[in-house]
Amino acid sequence: MITTEKLKEQLKYTLNKTNFNLGKKYEGKVRDNYILDGKRIIITTDRISAFDRVLCTLAFKGQVLNQTAAFWFEKTRHIVKNHAIDVPDPNVLVAKECKLVPVEMVVRGYITGVTTTSAWYNYEKGVRSFCGNRFRDGMKKDQKFDKPIITPSTKAEKGGHDESVSGEEIIKRGLVDEKIYRKMEMAALDLFDFGTKLVAKNNLILVDTKYEFGLDENNNLMLIDEMHTPDSSRFWIKDTYHEKFSKGEEPDKLDKEYVRQFLAKKGFIGDGKIPEIPDDVKVEAARRYIKAYEMITGKDFKAEVGDVKERIGNNLRKAGVL
Repeated sequence: MITTEKLKEQLKYTLNKTNFNLGKKYEGKVRDNYILDGKRIIITTDRISAFDRVLCTLAFKGQVLNQTAAFWFEKTRHIVKNHAIDVPDPNVLVAKECKLVPVEMVVRGYITGVTTTSAWYNYEKGVRSFCGNRFRDGMKKDQKFDKPIITPSTKAEKGGHDESVSGEEIIKRGLVDEKIYRKMEMAALDLFDFGTKLVAKNNLILVDTKYEFGLDENNNLMLIDEMHTPDSSRFWIKDTYHEKFSKGEEPDKLDKEYVRQFLAKKGFIGDGKIPEIPDDVKVEAARRYIKAYEMITGKDFKAEVGDVKERIGNNLRKAGVL
C-alpha cells in the first residue's frame, strides 16, 4: 500500500494538463484525448470531477483509473468488443478511434446518490417514474433493486450538464438507432452482471456504473472510455453493507462519493464557487482510489513519486508514439 507520506509528497507532481504534439486534442473533464492516424491516445490526468465540475487533482489518480480500465477491458472482450490496443504508460491508453454514441448507459443496482441526476435524489423528492423505470413506495436509501435498472444519460457538450432520460426517449430523439441501442442495453447489463460477480469475490459491491460506446468503421459496437473505475462506478464494502443498511447508516465506500459528500456538506452540488478541498481530504480520496484498484484487481498498486508528465513523455517516445 502506498504510504500517506508518499501521497502527500506526490501532490506537488500531480498531472493537471498535457500539451503533447500528438495530433488533434480534445480535453475532457479527466482525460486528455489525442487523435492520430485512426487511433486515440488517451492520457488520464489526475483531475477529479464531480457534479460536472473539475475540482482539483489527486495523487496517482490517473494511474489508478487507467490501469483499472485496462484490467476490465482485457477481462470483458468476450462480452463486447472494446477500443483498447496498448498501455505504453501507467496513465496512457492507445485505443482504436470510434464514432461516439452520444449516450451514457448508467446501470444501477441500488437506489442511492446525492447528485440531482441520482435515483435517490429524485425518489426522495417523490419521483416514482425515473428514466422509464417505475419505483415502488417505501424504498430506503442504499436499498438494492430487485434487479439492476438502466437510466440512460445524454452526453452534454463541455460545460453543459448531462440529462437523464428513458431509453424510449433516446430512440425517439434519434440520438441512437434503435437496433444499436438495444445492443447497448444488453451489453451494459451483461457487463454489470460480470463486474458484480467478479468484485463480490473481493468483498466489494458494484453499486452503479456508466458505460460509453462507440461504433467502428464497420458500425460494430465498441465499449470505449473507461470501465468499472472508481470514477465511473460506486463501490461499497460487501461484508459491512447489510448491518449498516439495517441501522440506516452510510455504507463503507471506495469511490469518489467521499469527495461528493464532503462538498455536499459544504453546500456545493454543482453551482457556484467550488469550496477549497484540503490536502487531508485529497490524500484520503487518493487512498480510497488506490484501495479500490487493489481490491478490484487483486494486484498491489505500484507507483513512484515523481513528475508524471515527464514520465509519460519518455514512455511515449520509447513506444514510438511521440
